[in-house]
Amino acid sequence: MDSKVSALLNDQINKEFYSAYLYLDMANFYSRKGLDGFANWYEIQAKEEQDHAMLMYQYLHNNGETVTLEAIAKPDKAFETLMDPLKAGLEHEKYVTSLINTIYEAAQEVKDFRTTQFLDWFIKEQGEEEKNSMDLITKMELFGDDARSLYMLNSELAGRTYSAPSLVL
Repeated sequence: MDSKVSALLNDQINKEFYSAYLYLDMANFYSRKGLDGFANWYEIQAKEEQDHAMLMYQYLHNNGETVTLEAIAKPDKAFETLMDPLKAGLEHEKYVTSLINTIYEAAQEVKDFRTTQFLDWFIKEQGEEEKNSMDLITKMELFGDDARSLYMLNSELAGRTYSAPSLVL
């Protein structure tokens, strides 16, 4: 594996774990506000990010690469309104998309077809993540100011369950 591609994937592992921390911080915010459904949604997001990190970890190991785990930064976002975490989540997903695209581009440059194929799943996943984030913002804009509607949206998010990705490495 090309050293640049390996380094980018290794760095992405750390960024995926940071994403999990960020989403747990969002879950904490919503828990403090009494919105357990929103908290559940972000707790599941955190689990997904951990899985993404582990998929990359395993992929590097499967390709004979060394994985170096770095310190995970403390989330640095301050949330005041119920909308703040939702907007920060979309912003973060767009950032992660740009990171995945950078790795994909680096793999393409060196004709690392195995890695581009591996990353295809992440490209699709990021599209879903951005859409989910945008949908949550839209729902909050529509219903967030009405207590009963917010309660129903919170109940909807409480029903989300976790499903681990099934990606063949």
